[in-house]
Amino acid sequence: MTVIADDPRQPAVLLIEDHRDIAGAIVDFLEDRGFAVDYAADGITGLHLAVTNPYDVIVLDVMLPGLDGLSVCRKLREEARNDTPLLMLTARDTLDDKITGLGAGADDYLVKPFEVRELEARLRTLLRRHRGAVTRETYTVDDLTLDTATLQVTRGGQSLALTPIGLKLLTALMRASPRVVSRQQLEREVWGDLLPDSDTLRSHLYTLRKAIDKPFERPLLHTIPGAGYRLAADDGR
Repeated sequence: MTVIADDPRQPAVLLIEDHRDIAGAIVDFLEDRGFAVDYAADGITGLHLAVTNPYDVIVLDVMLPGLDGLSVCRKLREEARNDTPLLMLTARDTLDDKITGLGAGADDYLVKPFEVRELEARLRTLLRRHRGAVTRETYTVDDLTLDTATLQVTRGGQSLALTPIGLKLLTALMRASPRVVSRQQLEREVWGDLLPDSDTLRSHLYTLRKAIDKPFERPLLHTIPGAGYRLAADDGR
């Protein structure tokens, strides 16, 4: 059964989690906090709900029966072209695990065990940032273009698929180009006052660099040691 909220002020959440006790605690808490929650206990059902219903945010466990969370995330991003903000739940907390999850298309990463209050805070941050992402501007750096009205990114005429967090980072970098943007500025731009752990920004930038630079001969995203990051056709040296 689908419980998508009719009231646009009531965020609609899809929770995909096979652990019944964890799922029950999340659903009860979020519903008490004004969210409308749909629930799926396996990856196949969760994927079906995600592509057939309009959600404001998705909470996705990594370890799922039927279809694991990483596969669900990749199918949503790459096949369904679904850009709904997605927070991944997992017991894995190494940097490589985070890079894998964020590389699959997740926007945020919460390690079990966690406090449901932190989950709510992160969901509200994702919602706030995603709802404020659309403006009426187009940015161009070299052959890279971002249309912030349609959220379309192209380079050399080739369409690129970015996560919502990747779009926020790219927008901040393109708006400032060719100036350097500090790590702290990027974190504030994306997460506001609820800052992530030290590896999260690096993981998202790694994923962004793979999307906008790896398939192309000339890199545009440059790390400036001790200063931050710069998006430009040259590295500023």
